[in-house]
Amino acid sequence: MSQHRPKAFAILGATASGKTALALHLAQKFPCEIISLDSALVYRDMNIGTAKPTPDELAIAPHHLIDIISPMETYSAAEFVDDCVRLVGEIHARGRLPLIVGGTMMYFHALTQGLNALPEADAATREILQQQKSEYGLAYLYQQLQQHDPETAARLEPTDSQRIERALEVWLLTGKPLSQHFAEQETQVAPLDLHTLTLIPVDRSLLHAQINKRFNLMIEQGFLDEIRDLRQKYPQLQPEMPSMRCVGYRQAWAHLNGETTLDECVAQGQAATRQLAKRQLTWLRKLPADTVLDPFLQRDYLAAATIAMQYFFDI
Repeated sequence: MSQHRPKAFAILGATASGKTALALHLAQKFPCEIISLDSALVYRDMNIGTAKPTPDELAIAPHHLIDIISPMETYSAAEFVDDCVRLVGEIHARGRLPLIVGGTMMYFHALTQGLNALPEADAATREILQQQKSEYGLAYLYQQLQQHDPETAARLEPTDSQRIERALEVWLLTGKPLSQHFAEQETQVAPLDLHTLTLIPVDRSLLHAQINKRFNLMIEQGFLDEIRDLRQKYPQLQPEMPSMRCVGYRQAWAHLNGETTLDECVAQGQAATRQLAKRQLTWLRKLPADTVLDPFLQRDYLAAATIAMQYFFDI
């Protein structure tokens, strides 16, 4: 079956684990085009806080699904799957190699396992949840989710209002937790023949140190000014919008509103990024990857990735 599906090489990893550096290393050796698997990089004008590749890095190889919508818009997993499959075909048609790179596991799950047949949004149920949130707070909704769907609650941030409400909505409408819907989903043949390479550090403290260092660098590079500019350019922008739920942005927004000191903002942003990495690594460890490398302690990981790509594409 695999010979009838277009091939693509996927590099997955937690935030700050070196995915971009590895992808660019491979792009300098092979005729690659990079497809971003990142729900934050889709937004225009959000460069520093998303650790978007620099202009020099973008010039090394063609990049796709970066800067495609404004922070006021949304981009779904279904749209990613459609765009990714189309782009893989177009890249092969140009005689080049598709390299899918990122850490948005929801996108990768949709690409490899398909989308779920979940109930449509229900206005009446949403209204009930909104009233509960208004009266008791988001923490109450999160506690309800922990009670009825602990598996889904464990992979969501307690502040992720949209996804918490959606998971509760699915449970209220169907009587089954969202995690059970995922588990019951029929296995389908993925549209792509993928070689999946994951970057998983054995010593997580090394990743945490890199996360802390990178967040400090973002502040030095003008992350707060970036958000000031966003608020000026998009006056209707709100902190609960998907773009502003990207890690670090909510904490910086609160600081600019005078709710925290700069030190508190940095500490909260670093902590939120570490929590994101923890969830990503939990998902990655369960993934049946073809190649697993440690970007911090494995000295030959660049060479190992190069060999894996060479072998997969037979080049």
